[in-house]
Amino acid sequence: MTFEQQIISTVKKILPAVVSITIAKDPATIKEEVYRNPFLGMNIPPEQLEEELKEAPHDEKGRIKLGGGSGFFVSSNGIVLTNKHVIADPNASYSVITSDEKNHDAVVLARDPINDIAILKVNMKDCPVVELEESEKLDLGQTVIAVGNALGQFQNSVSTGIVAGLSRLISAVTDLSGKQERLRGLIQTDAAINPGNSGGPLVNLKGNAIGINAAIVFGAQNIGFAIPVKHAKKDLDEIKKFGRIRRPFVGLRYVLLNDGLQEKFNLSLNHGALVINEGLPGDVAVIQGSPAEEAGLKEFDIITHCDKKQISQNETLEDIISEHEIGDKLKLNVSRNGNVIQKEIILKELKKLDSF
Repeated sequence: MTFEQQIISTVKKILPAVVSITIAKDPATIKEEVYRNPFLGMNIPPEQLEEELKEAPHDEKGRIKLGGGSGFFVSSNGIVLTNKHVIADPNASYSVITSDEKNHDAVVLARDPINDIAILKVNMKDCPVVELEESEKLDLGQTVIAVGNALGQFQNSVSTGIVAGLSRLISAVTDLSGKQERLRGLIQTDAAINPGNSGGPLVNLKGNAIGINAAIVFGAQNIGFAIPVKHAKKDLDEIKKFGRIRRPFVGLRYVLLNDGLQEKFNLSLNHGALVINEGLPGDVAVIQGSPAEEAGLKEFDIITHCDKKQISQNETLEDIISEHEIGDKLKLNVSRNGNVIQKEIILKELKKLDSF
């Protein structure tokens, strides 16, 4: 089999399992959101909004179509992997269009609170699947194939390239808050990942997914990123065991020290996590009842090491915590008033906190 034939064979194998995800919303919900927004509501007359909604594309249920993304089946009973930013709106409805162009309503099972990963469920049986690669070993230069719903319009678009980089760190918006989150450990590829390709699989020549297409660098050519499937495997396992994606947390706010902050505040260290609040009314540095409080951490402590790893700009406290499980005990090296002390912290499940 020639290299070209191998590419074609792999594409034929995975295409049936790759889906398009469509986003839709009731016109009444859109109106409510527009007029609840003090900036939009003041600038759009009601008659103009009505006209725009009337002219917008609708689905068969009368909902406004708002965009699209990609995903892929990972189980025969209709479990779909995609990106969190593709299905970020909790007030929207989501549908999956399969390779035979049939439309299926989808239910959001979970959104990963840390990684740009989400899991959908479609009421289907005997779905074709993309297998998740067992080995985490990737080589620079190895051939990869990206498949997705390019630009939200062109279903089953295929591009090829190589693994161009490993363990990349970028900042990206992954939900509706507009807040940028750090995505670390990403696979860099020069396979074309266009808007709409997000959530589709990045596969090797065996046809196994090694990543979930996640982001591109606008203004640059052939620089795309995918989230390694090891994170998705963990999420799928959490869903199976607990019915949700659980994540550990510590419960404190901090800033990462550097040379500039060391000089500005006359600190003894230029690395570590300085425990400090953000200066907002009612803001606290250490959350009440959190693992951090139970471990005896205080504001103005500097955490220099966690789990024997030095905390820095490239490896933050959050990064280290995300590698561990709920219930794990971690040793912290803490600088307090010039003295180095050790603390032990027991990780708890991240839940929504009013004060955090």
